[in-house]
Amino acid sequence: MKKNLVMRPVVLAALMSIGLSAAHAQGSAADGIAKYREMLQDGNPAELFEAKGEDLWKQKRGPKNASLEQCDLGKGPGVTKGAFVELPRYFKDTKRVQDLETRLITCMETLQGFNAEEIYKTPFRQGEMANVTALATYVATQSKGMRFKLPQTHKQEKTMYEVGKRAFFQRAGTHDFSCASCHGEDDKRIRLQDLPNLTKNPGDGVGFAAWPAYRVSNAQMWGMQLRLNDCYRQQRFPEPKFGSDVTVALGVYMGVNAKGAESIVPAIKR
Repeated sequence: MKKNLVMRPVVLAALMSIGLSAAHAQGSAADGIAKYREMLQDGNPAELFEAKGEDLWKQKRGPKNASLEQCDLGKGPGVTKGAFVELPRYFKDTKRVQDLETRLITCMETLQGFNAEEIYKTPFRQGEMANVTALATYVATQSKGMRFKLPQTHKQEKTMYEVGKRAFFQRAGTHDFSCASCHGEDDKRIRLQDLPNLTKNPGDGVGFAAWPAYRVSNAQMWGMQLRLNDCYRQQRFPEPKFGSDVTVALGVYMGVNAKGAESIVPAIKR
C-alpha cells in the first residue's frame, strides 16, 4: 500500500512530462511550418498569377474588345486599391451581394462581352475560370496590408451574414460535419497545423485574410470560391456551384468576423 502511494507522484510527474513534451512538439511543428512559409514567401509563385491578372485587367479582350479598367468593384470604376477588403458587398447594378470573383465575372460580361453563364460552368483552373483566379489575385494584392471592413449597411448584406452564419454551423453529410467542426473553436489543429477560429477575428493574415493563396502541395493558385468548394468536399457535402449564394454568404460571414484583420494576399499555403 505504501509502495503505491510513493509511486503515484512519480507516475504523475511522468505523465506531466509526456504532456509537456507533446505540447512542445506541437508548438515546434507549428513554428516550423510558419518558418517554412516565411522562407517561401520571398519567391512566392503567386506573383506570377498576380502579373497575369494585371495583364488581363489592362488587356482588351472579349467580343467587345475592351479592358476591365472601368470595372467597379465597389470603390468606383477602375479603383482596385481597398476594394478587396470590403468584399463581398451589395451592388446596385446586379441587386446582389457579390464577392470578388463573381463581381469580376459581372465586369467581364458587361464590359468585355463574355458569357457569364459559360464562365460559371467552366471547371476551376481551366479557360476563363483560370483567368478569373488570376484577376482576383491581382485585385486582392492591391489591398495587401490593409484591414478588412466589410459593409453591413444594406439589408441584403445583413441577410447574407445571417445566412452565412447558419451555413457555417450547419451539420450534415455522412460525417455530420460543419464548417464549425474545424473552425469554430480556439486551439484546434489538423496535420500539425493550427485551425483558425473563424467565428471571430482570427488575426492578421489568417483565414479569410489569406486567400487567394498559392498552394505548394499541388502548385495551384486558389481563390476563396475554390477554397470553400474544397471545404465542402472534405465535409462530404455535395460540392457547391461556383458563385452560389451559400459560398458568397459564407464569405460575408467570415469577412465581417475578420474585421480589423490585415490582408496578406497573395499568401502561400502548404
